[in-house]
Amino acid sequence: MAATLAVGHSEWAVPDLVPAPGSTPAPAGPAGPRPQVPVRFRRRLPARRVLPEAPALFGWLGRRFAPGEATVWTGAPYAIDRLLELLYAGNALAHGRISLVEGANRFNPYRIVEQGQALGLEPDPVLDGIHLARAFTAYQLVALVDGWSAEARRHRPTLLIGHELPTLFDNPEELPPEEREPLLRYVSERLADLVEGTGLPLLLTVAGGLVAFPGLSEAGPRFSDLIRLIPRPVGVELGSVREGRRLLMVYRPPGQRGLEEFAPADATEEVNPWAAPLPPTGRHSRNG
Repeated sequence: MAATLAVGHSEWAVPDLVPAPGSTPAPAGPAGPRPQVPVRFRRRLPARRVLPEAPALFGWLGRRFAPGEATVWTGAPYAIDRLLELLYAGNALAHGRISLVEGANRFNPYRIVEQGQALGLEPDPVLDGIHLARAFTAYQLVALVDGWSAEARRHRPTLLIGHELPTLFDNPEELPPEEREPLLRYVSERLADLVEGTGLPLLLTVAGGLVAFPGLSEAGPRFSDLIRLIPRPVGVELGSVREGRRLLMVYRPPGQRGLEEFAPADATEEVNPWAAPLPPTGRHSRNG
């Protein structure tokens, strides 16, 4: 089982880029910033087949995506990673396909399979629907983003995901500090070209917020929504900037009834179980 899980998702090649000695200029992008107002939102219909409508958490998250626009998750890294693993499984439940650029090297197939099993899915459909590209240096990540549009046209995903892309730009031993901001601004521009050219929804996780990703709000894709994940004593709160709505994910033992059953239909806050024990399934994965 371990060998199957390790190779169950597909990967595309990472270019072998070695920067020349000395200062490396930023790749040549469009002249000047794009004529965009920072953090603009435009209302559109949700993208199709990103997530199913049920359970309720998937319906809430799915309505934050739109074709040709970016959704940004910020906040606690552990909460982002847990929610992202659940999203991978939910996308498989909707028969979707994901194109993922991994910038933090935190892709855990075992946990993703466990989330899929909790939804009644076998391991292979969950992992086979994820096309993964790992970058280990900032220069590799720039090259992957440059080739992302062509990769998306070949594999026809339903959702694009960039997981913690700025992380690789924070090591001064590999990247001179003066190159960080120009390179990230160039990446932002290329992401805008990506969603405009493919018409696909894009999810970007940026734990440090927009300040950690220079250029994203000015030169990057148009935003569908920005979701903040905030730890609370009872769980994690998700806040939608576009709609001003909140969703509270709390621990709920199996069989316990939730407060959302008694909430009025027009409530601005929703409650969903968070980090609850997984229900028993017929198959179990092992880390080894």
